[in-house]
Amino acid sequence: MSSFCTYFAPIPAYAIIVSVEINVLIDDRLGECLDAGWLQSVVEQVLIAQDVSSEAEVGLVITSQERVQQLNRNYLGKDAPTDVLAFSMLSAGEESSSFVPPPDGVTHLGEVIISYPQAVIQAAEQGHSIKKEIAILIIHGVLHLLGYGDEKPEPKRQMTAKEREIMSYIESRLK
Repeated sequence: MSSFCTYFAPIPAYAIIVSVEINVLIDDRLGECLDAGWLQSVVEQVLIAQDVSSEAEVGLVITSQERVQQLNRNYLGKDAPTDVLAFSMLSAGEESSSFVPPPDGVTHLGEVIISYPQAVIQAAEQGHSIKKEIAILIIHGVLHLLGYGDEKPEPKRQMTAKEREIMSYIESRLK
């Protein structure tokens, strides 16, 4: 079983986002390890840093290594564990296309799915907190939802630079 929390983020007046809905789903076995409000705020800060300028919705799932591997196998054809998966609901170049927005006017960005056990492993390998690693993975996943790629060298370099920029933007909020 999992717990499901929906947050309607309070956005500061200076922010460009009109409104954002961030649905956080945490595997029950991990519920006490993470604060859903903190997770939601990290997603919110990434969207603010990226100047997302319309009403938006993002799903964030924190789950087991086995579940992430199953999704990786079923949807991406890779039968291996991974740290984060991102399933974008935007098609490439959607913002500039003649795409008809959904009737509710909300841009459904997609889902970011994070393996908590893999985040723990990577945090230990990198010598930083689990919280920081989770933030890094959220940033990476949300950037994928927004169209960033890391399959080729140049897009990967751009994405890595953007991840560092956003991390420095929100790092003071992680403590």
